Amino acid sequence: MTVFSELRMRPAPSAAAGWDASTTARLVMAGAVIFVLLVGANLATPLYPLLQAGLGLSALDVTAAFASYVLALVATLMLAGHWSDHIGRRAALLLAVLTGLAGGWVFAGAGSLAGLCAGRALQGVAVALATGASAAALRELLPSRPEWASRFTLLASAGGVAAGPVIGGLLSLLPAATTAPYAVYSVVLAALLVPLYLIRARPAIMLPSPSRPLQALAPRRPSVSQNARAAFWLASAVGFLSFAVFGFCLSLAPGYFAQVLGTESRPLIGLLAGLPLGTSALSQLLAVRGRYVVPAGLAVLGGSVFLLGAAGAWHSPVLLVLAAATAGAGQGLAFRTVFNEVAARVEPARHAQIVSTVYVITYLGSAVPVLGLGWATGVFGQVAAVGGFVAVCGTAALALAVVTLAHTVRRHPGRG
Repeated sequence: MTVFSELRMRPAPSAAAGWDASTTARLVMAGAVIFVLLVGANLATPLYPLLQAGLGLSALDVTAAFASYVLALVATLMLAGHWSDHIGRRAALLLAVLTGLAGGWVFAGAGSLAGLCAGRALQGVAVALATGASAAALRELLPSRPEWASRFTLLASAGGVAAGPVIGGLLSLLPAATTAPYAVYSVVLAALLVPLYLIRARPAIMLPSPSRPLQALAPRRPSVSQNARAAFWLASAVGFLSFAVFGFCLSLAPGYFAQVLGTESRPLIGLLAGLPLGTSALSQLLAVRGRYVVPAGLAVLGGSVFLLGAAGAWHSPVLLVLAAATAGAGQGLAFRTVFNEVAARVEPARHAQIVSTVYVITYLGSAVPVLGLGWATGVFGQVAAVGGFVAVCGTAALALAVVTLAHTVRRHPGRG
């Protein structure tokens, strides 16, 4: 089955040609695409101070460039989050890779804020196209292990976001600091096109009517079945809050971290920016179970956010590293648990659409609060803005921990 027949939403021929990849190879490909795209989307994190100085950008400009990625991602998830159900997972991932290549080229060559925003927007479209397709493909490849499918999804996603700032900081040491990272990234991303094109694609799970095939690609009104509604809203709330913290780490935090540490080392700043995402990714490998995992994880997240603010006030590098690491670990355990609950309750035919909708709300946490933080930094200064942001996010995490704890106690009265 060729990519073009997939895009035309035609039935697979009886004798499809191509590479008959094993399940393991397909798992690797599905995870690798979203991982590499998210690495590319976050290469710019340690470069923002350079771009800010070189292009004369304000703190609000930096958050606008960051938010353009998130807003494009959210819009595409809403408009096209279900496409892979109809055109096939392979075709959606190929479109994502091609769009990601275009986004990297535009961002690397940008000479103004508008160019940066355009490049970031294309990267957001690419990640959105891959998000639902990758998650759904992993679940289909592991039908009897839905929990591990969710773990692989979150590991690839959080791992890519965590690795992006670190890799961007290291590659920025090459000549042409703001463009070299994207040259290397483009080579890696282009290499993924070869196995994606050669692999023998599996048929789409919902082929549309031959008379009106494009109707299936029309935007859909977000909806969740009654059985999954409570789990959906809890996962969305946890995702929104935690990605507000991550959005801060990936946008304005490099300047904040540099001030706390008294350093201008881009690799070190990138490492710190990606540390919460890194520990979040690693937490997916831990077999932590129990009915109190969600409130405990949220409590750790909330306390760690307060410690991030204290680290700045006390200029403590040790406390900064500790708080960043524990924030990611707490988020990872809580979000994995609620994400697994959604995945278990959603019918397979709507998995890509519902997962995309969860990420719509989750990624909005990386845009709306961070834009407010950028505005507040320009008005009140960085110290006051970060202090207010920390107070709001830390309090919200602790409040959500109390709510989930009370809900758990009501569901399991009299149990330890």
